[in-house]
Amino acid sequence: MAARVQRLSRSMLKTLRDDPADAETLSHKLLVRAGYVRRASAGIWTWLPLGKQVLENVTRVVREEMDAIGGQEVLLPALLPKEPYEQSGRYEEYGDLLFRLKDRKGGDYLLGPTHEEIFTQVVKDQCSSYKDLPVILYQIQTKYRDEARPRSGILRGREFTMKDSYSFDVSDEALEESYRLHRLAYQRIFERLGLDYRIVSAVSGAMGGSASEEFLAPAAAGEDTFVSCPSCGYAANTEAVTTSVPPVEGAEHPPVEELDTPDTPTIETLAEHLGVPASATLKNLLVKVDGEITAVGVPGDREVDLGKLAEQLAPAEVELVTADDFTGRPDLVRGYVGPQGGMAGKAFRYLADPRVAPGTAWITGANKPDMHARNVVCGRDFEVDRYLDMVVVEPGDPCPQCGTGIELDRAIEIGHIFQLGRKYADAFELDVLGQNGKPVRVTMGSYGIGVSRAVAALAEQTADEQGLCWPREVAPADVHVVAAGKAAQTEAALDIAERLGAAGVRVIVDDRPGVSPGVKFTDAELVGVPTILVAGRGVKDGLVELKDRRTGEREELPVEEAVTRLAGA
Repeated sequence: MAARVQRLSRSMLKTLRDDPADAETLSHKLLVRAGYVRRASAGIWTWLPLGKQVLENVTRVVREEMDAIGGQEVLLPALLPKEPYEQSGRYEEYGDLLFRLKDRKGGDYLLGPTHEEIFTQVVKDQCSSYKDLPVILYQIQTKYRDEARPRSGILRGREFTMKDSYSFDVSDEALEESYRLHRLAYQRIFERLGLDYRIVSAVSGAMGGSASEEFLAPAAAGEDTFVSCPSCGYAANTEAVTTSVPPVEGAEHPPVEELDTPDTPTIETLAEHLGVPASATLKNLLVKVDGEITAVGVPGDREVDLGKLAEQLAPAEVELVTADDFTGRPDLVRGYVGPQGGMAGKAFRYLADPRVAPGTAWITGANKPDMHARNVVCGRDFEVDRYLDMVVVEPGDPCPQCGTGIELDRAIEIGHIFQLGRKYADAFELDVLGQNGKPVRVTMGSYGIGVSRAVAALAEQTADEQGLCWPREVAPADVHVVAAGKAAQTEAALDIAERLGAAGVRVIVDDRPGVSPGVKFTDAELVGVPTILVAGRGVKDGLVELKDRRTGEREELPVEEAVTRLAGA
């Protein structure tokens, strides 16, 4: 089948020599400079012709692999009534991330951030028997989230393209199979796209459900941090990392001793004053959980990951205390709070990192101004209401599986799969008639791929100093033919392009009149098509130059041989 030949003399393509002033990430800079996208507003992007082709190529790969596991494509509305999201509880959970609007009659609507609720309603309407299941439905559609700080170009926008699919099964075992099928499909998708990726354990967050894994593309521009173990292969999002703490040997500790420690309200000032490492101190951070003051205890050399804490306490709202919260609370001495003396469990609920294990002794606040206490022992002098993994993970922390020091890296989230279970089926009473004639509650899975985000991730991972460098599967063309300038060279370039197009090779041909060869070569590198064919001075001798954009290798060969080779590639 003949393929399209794109002549740049007839195309809307404007490349830039300089990076956009507001661009921070490599993909943002290059996708704008190469004429793939254009900013319409903060977090809102126009996909220009070349960019739309790459986006469609990614979409095609996703669609083919979803169809291969039996997925059925649908298209749900992006403009949605608020009632289903109120019914699931997510109308409030999403908070300011939702775009909310009213119609002319005052009805409340939102722009869809994700569609679990609506898919559940569709299946409730269409499926009534176990014979109708299992079913996998998916869509590739624009989603909307009102990001507080949209940035990094198309990596974090307020409007983005996403593939979301949902499985519906009558048993947990069947759900596990649907989950396995999606996991394998995602591996095939990302391998075909040419992405370097990792599969890591994750938390479900506002999505709900049990099992959850993320697909991450390692990149310096990534906003996610993941950990990996060089020994056993363990990998997880930092929010899903669990702490492995060896048991504490039963040792006798001296009684609690109060210390005069004026002007030491911080761990740093306390450690310096006493001449001890920060790890010997117990840091007690006060937060409010649904308005109730709660203390969070961690070793003094660690920081509390508030995002991780909030995830584990969801849907409760977590916020830091303010100076006003100490008003009327003489029992809470700012900067000198400790859990001992009955404070934990009476003055406040006490949550702690697993490192604050029974039998460990600490230096901590004495609940008196300018006073700290030494030999405060967990289990003897205070009790922990609940243990949570909530500290910021650091390189060298023990692997939860084998104890080896873990490594940290940055990555872009490109996919996320969930075993939702019955959260949404319960909310909407999604039942089908079972084999025994009785109603059976359906169980669900939810599976997302950031289609537009995958474009940015590919740009981040494959670009070089000259520009973009697309894998062939997603590139806007297979070959970029450059006419070096003279009429004979342009004529030869157009002839080669047409012959390649007739052979099914996708071609961009730079036949722009009045544009110097240097600019054309620079633009070819910037645009990033896998193969560059130069029709230059050698044309008079029947020769052209081929360049592999990814490796930089060049080769001069006869026109006929070049056409034959590229047509068979």
